[in-house]
Amino acid sequence: MIRRELKDAQWARIEKLVPGKEGDKGRHGADNRWFVDAVLWIARTGSPWRDLPPEFGNWSSQFQRFRRWAKKGVWESLFKALAEDPDLEYLIIDASIVRAHQHAAGAKGGAMGRRSGVRAAV
Repeated sequence: MIRRELKDAQWARIEKLVPGKEGDKGRHGADNRWFVDAVLWIARTGSPWRDLPPEFGNWSSQFQRFRRWAKKGVWESLFKALAEDPDLEYLIIDASIVRAHQHAAGAKGGAMGRRSGVRAAV
């Protein structure tokens, strides 16, 4: 079984924003959380949809649902809602992470004034 990507608190923040919830017209998305976990798995791994593990369901169905949500603007509304109250849990920057390139230390900057060796040979 695949572990869930979303924690309960995270899902509670977006649960009311996704289509197919109780009270919406049409079919209810009983597996909305599982679907969002599948999308996060794709985003995290960078895998193509065809490589979606079977535990998430048929990859083609999940991809079609992803496209429908994208066309309706569901992902955009989720991002906007989440941006209003950012979770800064992973915002950590210190000297052990930030490093300068090896050529950034003490070298003279600017363009070099040397001519190409090709021109000298002509």
